[in-house]
Amino acid sequence: MPSFDIVNRLDFQEIDNALANVNREITNRYDFKGSETSIERKDNDLTVVTDDELKLSQVHDLIITHLVRRKLDPLCLNKKNLEKAGGSKVRQFYNFIEGIEQSIAKKITADVKTSKIKVQVKINGNELRVDGKKKDDLQTVMNMIENSKIGIPVQFINFRD
Repeated sequence: MPSFDIVNRLDFQEIDNALANVNREITNRYDFKGSETSIERKDNDLTVVTDDELKLSQVHDLIITHLVRRKLDPLCLNKKNLEKAGGSKVRQFYNFIEGIEQSIAKKITADVKTSKIKVQVKINGNELRVDGKKKDDLQTVMNMIENSKIGIPVQFINFRD
């Protein structure tokens, strides 16, 4: 029986490469001369500390640009709270989204069931498994999930006949 898995996995090596490129560009840009801007990643958390909110928005744009250049979906980056750091500095927290949350998995399952395509969707932790009798039905489900705006990047792996 043909099947495939729907997952949300991140390539942290590519994320580190993108952040290294952002740091390199910050040190070379004229508008960041004399500013103390730092980007630090620990596991799924990212912290940006800079002088003011204008530089913070520029750093955010640089992070998104370099993630896209590395073929990473910018939807994997979730903006958290903004707080004042020491002096006139600001600190922005980000979170990398990995895995499919239960609520999003249930939404995908409900969307597939309402489409009346003859496939079965099973939730396995933070992944989904889709089984069907025809490859065409599975490809239709793939297109439907890609076109629906679920808010996270998804990959389709383990396609089996």
